[in-house]
Amino acid sequence: MQKQRCATAIALAVQAALVFPLSTAAQRLPRANPESVGMSSERLESLDAVMQRYIDANMLAGSVSLVARQGKVVHLKAQGDRYIEGNAPMTDDAIFVIMSMTKPIVSTALMMLFEEGYFLLDDPISKYLPEFSEKTVLVETDEGVQQVPADRPITFRHVLSHTAGVDPARNLLTPEEQAQSARKATLEETIVARAPLPLAFHPGDEWRYGSSTDYVAILVERISGQRLDKFLQERIFDPLGMADTHYNVPASKVDRVAAAYSPTGPGNTIELRRAPETREPTSYFGGTAGLSSTAPDYFRFSQMILNGGELNGVRLLSPSTVNLMITNHTGDFPIYIKGSDGYGFGLGFSMVTDPAKARQAVTPGTFGWGGAWGTVFWIDPTEELITILMVQITSYRHFNIRQDIANMAMQAITESLYAGQQKIRGYKEIPRRRQSCSGVFHDHYGQRYLTC
Repeated sequence: MQKQRCATAIALAVQAALVFPLSTAAQRLPRANPESVGMSSERLESLDAVMQRYIDANMLAGSVSLVARQGKVVHLKAQGDRYIEGNAPMTDDAIFVIMSMTKPIVSTALMMLFEEGYFLLDDPISKYLPEFSEKTVLVETDEGVQQVPADRPITFRHVLSHTAGVDPARNLLTPEEQAQSARKATLEETIVARAPLPLAFHPGDEWRYGSSTDYVAILVERISGQRLDKFLQERIFDPLGMADTHYNVPASKVDRVAAAYSPTGPGNTIELRRAPETREPTSYFGGTAGLSSTAPDYFRFSQMILNGGELNGVRLLSPSTVNLMITNHTGDFPIYIKGSDGYGFGLGFSMVTDPAKARQAVTPGTFGWGGAWGTVFWIDPTEELITILMVQITSYRHFNIRQDIANMAMQAITESLYAGQQKIRGYKEIPRRRQSCSGVFHDHYGQRYLTC
């Protein structure tokens, strides 16, 4: 029976490869059999089954999932449709809007400049953004909303870790201030216009998710003297071979773009939100969002980080700087966007600080981030594991797809580098010694129990 199942699985895999051959980008990836790196091919099929259930239930159009271990891609699977209405099946080189998965890349760019000696993490950003030298903070009192001087300047560490307070509540702003906060045509214009706005809190006093990485982006531009898209192309994308990562997707690649869907149908079923089409090029190259990419491209970026800043002989960062980025810089501040405790935030990445409280069954120190349209990635430095999911859905909080991808990758590990070869012990009764005169007995650990 087992041989028959294996033969059937191999036949189906060969048939799928003939019908949906690997893309050129996928063929260039380092590949390995899962068993050669301590993972199970059969267990990875559970990942495909989970994705297919969402697709069959019309909660997802399609997906691309990638799992890599010890530098080798052991799973790359395109499922469902890239564009349902266009009868276009999903492909492993499909291009996705990655939204906030832009943030780790832009944060990496600024840390490359950190390594070149342009700033210290606790330097004020006014060193390069003098517009932010004198800041005030909104404070609600019994007399109303007041502005008080900030206790400390905004630093590079603050903008990298989302503790800068740069996103005040709109309802506390005047109409003039609300107009100032609106996005302009370029990043430079937007940030300069926001400079007079008060802060939401004293820098370093809270963690609040928002536009902080746009300030990271403008710092890259001010320090380097280059537009952000040019810097990323020359310093990160070209060296790593990320040929399909863009702010403006070329017209020649539109037929690879995944359509975006919203869960607005009955029972959270999907409806088309945005079809793949040629779009007017943007001149706004932000840090919070904006990039489009593929699973193979994001694997290259992730593997560079997992390798301690190097990929295929090209070094972008030192191992010590990568370790600094994936260290918790926010203490016990709740990383509320993750939906539970158990997480911290570093310099561009969140990380699991307490697996018992985290929503994914991963090892301590696993780090990553996700995008507002469903994309997500996890990097586990202990298990040497990378997990990437590419989907396009404008809201995903009604299902657990992000937790599923992490859990399905972890359960496929059969030789854990974290747990080693620890054996599961069988039940063994603990001997207890009675003391007839005392009215108590002591168990093996010295715990006292009443006997009468």
